[in-house]
Amino acid sequence: MKKSKKGLLKKFAYLLTASTALFFLVSGFAPAASGKVVKADTTIATVSVDSFSTIYESLDLDSLGLSREAFLYATRGYAELKSRGTITNTDILSIVDFSLPSAQKRLFIMNMRTGKLLFNTYVSHGKNSGEGVATRFSNDQNSFASSLGFYITGKTYKGEHGYSLRLEGLEKGINDNALSRGIVVHAANYVNEKMAMQRGMIGRSLGCPAVPVKLHRPIIQQIKEGSCLFLYGPDSSYLTHSMMGKGFRV
Repeated sequence: MKKSKKGLLKKFAYLLTASTALFFLVSGFAPAASGKVVKADTTIATVSVDSFSTIYESLDLDSLGLSREAFLYATRGYAELKSRGTITNTDILSIVDFSLPSAQKRLFIMNMRTGKLLFNTYVSHGKNSGEGVATRFSNDQNSFASSLGFYITGKTYKGEHGYSLRLEGLEKGINDNALSRGIVVHAANYVNEKMAMQRGMIGRSLGCPAVPVKLHRPIIQQIKEGSCLFLYGPDSSYLTHSMMGKGFRV
């Protein structure tokens, strides 16, 4: 009984640490060395790597396949964009980890206020980005490739693929042609577990992060209108040229 109580207390302390880190991240405050709470600067330099790592571990994201590097870039960029007032739906952070093959669930949607993982599911990449793994990225018109980087979600609409969500690329020369290219979140019947299991990969889009038909509506409803979406890939060109990436090397 004593051993069980000790284990529960240890787990409670760990969760308390994680929830505290989430509070600092979402509220824009960071703990000073003295233990007092001070306003974090706009470069989020005062938000420590340890705080982000605690969140990563508390959600057990490593076991789900999300790379630590993708998570650290995403959370630091999210905090930076929040401090600028760029994102207005600040509860939600979505990450697509293109270091994973398409047969894995590589879309992660988190509520940064509650510390909950809301969705972990399949997501497509552009047909000219590669087959099972996305390795090539482009911002060009008619490239039919995915674009990496930070996006802000826009309005919903009903189009060729039904209920869809517009995306605005925030990084000049990297993904800022997203709106004119028609890069949106939409449903696709080629994004499903059966195909992933049978073929070892899901279908590919013309550059859009397409999601499963059964989940597209709740996903879009959750992330629409002003939330942060980050598409990550271990791409040296992106990490070299991204203005966001230069601010927080990991």
